[in-house]
Amino acid sequence: MAASEAGARGGNVVFCVGSVLRGDDAAGPLLAKRLEDDPVAGWLAVDGGQTPENDLGYLRRLAPQRLLLVDAAAMGLEPGAVRRLRAEDVAVQSLITTHTLPITYLLGELEQMCEEVTFLGIQPGGTKFFDPVHPRVLAAVESVYAALVEGGNFEQYPFVTL
Repeated sequence: MAASEAGARGGNVVFCVGSVLRGDDAAGPLLAKRLEDDPVAGWLAVDGGQTPENDLGYLRRLAPQRLLLVDAAAMGLEPGAVRRLRAEDVAVQSLITTHTLPITYLLGELEQMCEEVTFLGIQPGGTKFFDPVHPRVLAAVESVYAALVEGGNFEQYPFVTL
């Protein structure tokens, strides 16, 4: 573990998930890039890309106290809508995912290693290969970034209602 990452041990992690090639599924990686370009004190960004399960060992070593998972999630809302999700929401609704393992598996693993896990889903408009990112999804990414800058209170985002 690099010295800078060792300083993040036991801290806060933003785990960004998605594919930059699939339109609005790039929401997570776009947030990771935003945090890389303009870091927020107290938060370390981890870009899980399309195979977030590959980062589970790294996250275990970091042992974050708080973890924010950000991914595109088809919730039947307007593009760019941001909602907090629970594992049971994902399991019941079978929310769309482009990842190799079910998001419920990933959430279960994260909840075992972190004291507090928050999953924010950003409603995509389109996730076809090479789709442009919807302006409302870009605004949602900026909204989540602003929430991190303001101290990491995600209660402003309501839970999804299914």
